[in-house]
Amino acid sequence: MKKKIFSILFVLSVLFFSFKKASSSVVLEEVTVKAPFEMPVIKIPNFSNCKKFSIVDFGAVKGDKEKTSDAITKAIAKASKAGGGTVVIPEGEWLTKKIHFKSNVNLFLSKGAVLLFSEDPKDYLPAVNSTWEGYECYNYSPLIYAYKCKNIAITGEGELKAKMDVWKQWFARPKAHMESLKRLYYLASYNKPMKERQMVNDTANFRPHFIQFNRCENIVMDGVTITNSPFWTIHPFLSKDVVLRNLKVYAHGHNNDGVDPEMSQNMLIENCVFDQGDDAIAIKSGSNQDGWRLNTPSKNIVMRNCLVKNGHQLVAIGSELSGGIENVFIDNCTVAEGAKLNHLLFIKTNERRGGFVNNIYMTNVKSGKIDQGILGIETDVLYQWKDLVPTIERRLTPIKNVYLENVKATNVEFISRIQGQKELPVENIFLTNVTAEHVKRQNEINENVLNFNRKN
Repeated sequence: MKKKIFSILFVLSVLFFSFKKASSSVVLEEVTVKAPFEMPVIKIPNFSNCKKFSIVDFGAVKGDKEKTSDAITKAIAKASKAGGGTVVIPEGEWLTKKIHFKSNVNLFLSKGAVLLFSEDPKDYLPAVNSTWEGYECYNYSPLIYAYKCKNIAITGEGELKAKMDVWKQWFARPKAHMESLKRLYYLASYNKPMKERQMVNDTANFRPHFIQFNRCENIVMDGVTITNSPFWTIHPFLSKDVVLRNLKVYAHGHNNDGVDPEMSQNMLIENCVFDQGDDAIAIKSGSNQDGWRLNTPSKNIVMRNCLVKNGHQLVAIGSELSGGIENVFIDNCTVAEGAKLNHLLFIKTNERRGGFVNNIYMTNVKSGKIDQGILGIETDVLYQWKDLVPTIERRLTPIKNVYLENVKATNVEFISRIQGQKELPVENIFLTNVTAEHVKRQNEINENVLNFNRKN
């Protein structure tokens, strides 16, 4: 009898501790998104049943960069080891160095909390596996960095802010910087291993991303404000199942895109406000040989219900698109009156990129004045690379199946300007009820396009 009772108690204790462990672990919830293509269900983490870990309990002190940075690192490790946890940043300003995520962690910024990231480049060393403009390399750590993590989140009503004292000096591209760009180009072009792509030195000045999710899965960002950025602001790279919602992003420095999905899949961007010095959203998939080597298209990306206050484009595709980009849907977005914008949709590539662009949809978008036009497609965009390095391998980019419907602006230079190539014309462009109150030049400025159809 005693043996039987002991067995029952043992089973009950196992069940109790199993339940306790399960109740504190991360739960994945499903997000269903409607799109004009087959859109997979996106799985993101829910931390509502997970334990909270305040950084104060780990020794964080306002104004003390070392103690706060150390506390955040310890809290993240503890939350991850617990199988799931929320690292809480309390109200107030907390100066910190880099933050490196682990799996099953939610970084939560309380209302009134500011995580202020140091401007000292040494605080972002040692170098990590990162990227620069479509090429993999070892560079300064992003301010917030996740590498091969699952079930991660950044949530709350607080603010992530970058001190720009040094980074803004690095916006310039002097000769030494350009020489480092050339070196990386050749290293990538000849598929040199990552260990040779060390880009941290005294003169390269490759600015780090603000937030990079590198080879991660099941990611959510919700509610936070992001102010300033050394480089691209939010960069999901080779990542899957990503939801970005209710974000306020302000960054007006050089290359300050809002979100740069690169070789990433199954992604929703919704109810966000972007005020950028570059593109609001720039969808990418690697440059040249690196994109071909990794061979992972960016696809199944939906942006909806967003407000853009400033930016070069509402959505840019490319020019780093060598892995291919397909199934993109932009719906019900607004460009604020008085915003400075070049295009609503701009697809750009060049003779070195290869890759492909397919199935791009934009519907129900409203804008005021646009400096150039509603739709732009260019196939010879090389920027600083044009005279810097030669074309090593020539591959053109097939661009086809672009659909715009119910898109309106006030003043524009043109409705569409498509500059295709004779060897490989752009194909199947459909504009339905795409209008502007005033067109300065002409509605269509198109060359080398097959099956262009516009109707109001």
